Amino acid sequence: MSAHPPPATPGIRRPAHPLPVRIMHWVGAAAVMCMMLSGWAIYNASPSLPFTFPRSLTLGGWLAGGIAWHISVMWVLFADGIAYLLYGAASGHFRRNLRPPGPRAVIRDLTATLTGRLGHRLGHYNAVQRLLYVGVIAAICLAVATGLAIWKPVQLGWLCGLFGGYPLARHIHLAAMIAIALFLVVHVTMVAIFPRTLVAMVAGIPAEPEENAR
Repeated sequence: MSAHPPPATPGIRRPAHPLPVRIMHWVGAAAVMCMMLSGWAIYNASPSLPFTFPRSLTLGGWLAGGIAWHISVMWVLFADGIAYLLYGAASGHFRRNLRPPGPRAVIRDLTATLTGRLGHRLGHYNAVQRLLYVGVIAAICLAVATGLAIWKPVQLGWLCGLFGGYPLARHIHLAAMIAIALFLVVHVTMVAIFPRTLVAMVAGIPAEPEENAR
């Protein structure tokens, strides 16, 4: 009786988003939302622009409560961010998925997005996504740095001075918050268009091959 080789086992595809990325994503998302809502309560006490946020959309309810929430959650965001940066560098996640794209790639993918011709593959990032994700990471880092500067302008005078003093650091902090809010609008809109991305960020489903893009 001749021996027949066993049938080939299909290759195991990597998950669209590894478990550490999924955990840090949701921790970071919750922390950012708490930071924004508590930050709005702080902003309402001394608004820099000709509007205030509805009290129902703030966290903490008043200045002292907003500050308490803001400072407490800041450390959660700080720890989550450090863990993400270390993991991203050590695992190759940044090199593989978030390598900054060239301007031609951004223009090409942006044009395809606006005309509805850009496919989406779970576990793969196009040039526009890479640009947005790198941008929001930079905005969060800037928000944390300026937040520390305006929280402790005397003890961290060197940091406050790096941003041009307290008033300018406060404006930069507000601008970083606006940038993060705009990213969230775009991000949530894209999730609504491609709901599979939400499933992939909750469950460890495999990344899609290129031929399945749609």
